[in-house]
Amino acid sequence: MKAAMDKQVTHISREDLEELREAFNKIDIDKSGYVSDFELQELFREASFSLPGYKVREIMETFMAGDTNKDERISFEEFVSIYQDLKSKKFSESFRKAVTRRDGIRSFGGMSGISSVGTQHSYSDEEKVAFVNWINKALAKDPDCRHLLPMNPDDESLFTSVRDGILLCKMINLSQPDTIDERVINTKKLTTFTMTENLVLALNSASAIGCTVVNIDALDLMVGKPHLVLGLFWQVIKVGLFADIQLSKNEGMIVLLTEGESLDHLMSLSPEDLLLRWVNYHLHNAGTKPIKNFSEDIKDSRSYFHLLDQISPRGEHDYMSINIDMSGLNERDLNQRAELMLRQAARLDCRQFVSPQDVTSGNNKLNLAFVAHLFNSHPALHRVQLNGTEAADLEPESREEKTFRNWINSLGVNPYVNHMYHDLCDGLVIMQLYEKVKVPVDWKKVNRPPYPVLGANMKKLENCNYAVSLGRNVARFSLVGVGGENLNEGSPMHILALVWQLMRRYTMLVLSHLGDGEKVGEQIILNWVNSTLTKARKDTHVSSFKDLDISTSLPVLDLMDAMVPGTVRWDMVKRPERGVLRTADKVNNAKYAISLARKMGVRVYALPDDLVEVNPKMVLTLFACLMGHGLKKAHH
Repeated sequence: MKAAMDKQVTHISREDLEELREAFNKIDIDKSGYVSDFELQELFREASFSLPGYKVREIMETFMAGDTNKDERISFEEFVSIYQDLKSKKFSESFRKAVTRRDGIRSFGGMSGISSVGTQHSYSDEEKVAFVNWINKALAKDPDCRHLLPMNPDDESLFTSVRDGILLCKMINLSQPDTIDERVINTKKLTTFTMTENLVLALNSASAIGCTVVNIDALDLMVGKPHLVLGLFWQVIKVGLFADIQLSKNEGMIVLLTEGESLDHLMSLSPEDLLLRWVNYHLHNAGTKPIKNFSEDIKDSRSYFHLLDQISPRGEHDYMSINIDMSGLNERDLNQRAELMLRQAARLDCRQFVSPQDVTSGNNKLNLAFVAHLFNSHPALHRVQLNGTEAADLEPESREEKTFRNWINSLGVNPYVNHMYHDLCDGLVIMQLYEKVKVPVDWKKVNRPPYPVLGANMKKLENCNYAVSLGRNVARFSLVGVGGENLNEGSPMHILALVWQLMRRYTMLVLSHLGDGEKVGEQIILNWVNSTLTKARKDTHVSSFKDLDISTSLPVLDLMDAMVPGTVRWDMVKRPERGVLRTADKVNNAKYAISLARKMGVRVYALPDDLVEVNPKMVLTLFACLMGHGLKKAHH
């Protein structure tokens, strides 16, 4: 195999090979050494070759014809060989077309942590410009960012701006308000140590809102590695852009239901799919043809002109109205037409994310962001009268659901989970979670998409049955009354029961790595908390994870101060007066405690309300993570 490999990669530089390996590993989630045929398009995207679907299918057909083992899976060696084919004459024509705009891609040389060979990482100039303009506008009035803003979109200032961590923390709060208690951000007299603290706080907070930060550390950000900085900013910005693109936040979206479609199905759609529906709803009202994507179909700006015309404010009084000038549709030059369209978008205060070139080249990511911003600013959907049953179905995601979903996404599962129950009902994400908690999965027993048209649900049910069997027999979870059909039907109660045990196992794993491999029980964590408090002469004590004193957050703050003396600024903390602490003060203490834990380097998924309400599940994860952090420091 090695000889074959060496033979195959003779024409590929080591840098390219490392890039390809990195891309392959990102898609090969189960670490089987293979990717499936249906993941090939995503793999090309990771390797900076965005090829249209039909071209990928052509490549697959050619590959399958010569695939001796007919397993419809692609090994790394086979991928390298396809990559070489792409560069050879056979595909050169289509390949050139697909990557003609390499001028917008910059190469960034850096040193790989694995070897001393310089590695090349590409990043997109268009993304950098788009994000700089968005951040400049969003944080223009923030006094803590005055030393950084406005950034110049034409130089490298975006990559140096993250160095002190302040900008990143502020962007996280812009996307998900109140994620970080800003009292914890170091803003004065910055040193390498305090800047690193800010970056650790930002990374742990990004993880808590569902961003994948598995392969990024504070040092990567401090040196401003462009591909990592851009990737992280895109995740953070996307969380903010997509936050309200869901039915429970905008009941007017009910008009996007198609005939015969259930409300459940509409609620389970991803934000991307909902945005496509929204655009097509307005295009239908404009009497023009629908679009299928935010790349090929929007290049001529026609759909955008009609969309802007439909969503522009139509006030009863003239001063409230904005009439979109549609004359740009007659412009022959597509770049000029896109510019005229964006001038109309500017009148709606929505000229963000895309340049005329990003429209005419069909940059999917930036056009998606542009449309999401249009939706958030001017949805132009009228409230629909709902009958009682449907209104009840539109309940927003619960806090527990959101916490679990963010935890799942932060681990880098594929596909991304938008809807807790619907997106887990084929068992694939659950299998990936098993692997994260060291429960071995036999992937030969797992059915993967594309599922057959007939019997698709049967294949998904088989996966769910296997998931329950792994939980019972291998992980030894308590799954009384849970069957594969419950997961397959998306039953909230049963899915939450399984996911909670997975999250608990994930949290406890940190501790078993540090102990002598013994299974750590709740009592051991409780004993550690109390002995640490006693040794530091603190007067708080925790009798259980349901102890009501936890609602003040004082035991948590005392524990952190015991672990790293001087961490807590006690002037920030409210203490009970005559034995009573007001709810507002409890909330403030809890926000401070959670952000402080993240700044110390603890990956906390619990939310301030979990402390205030003493949610024993989340309190357990918080104390377990603090214990893991404390023991790790002691080991070092």
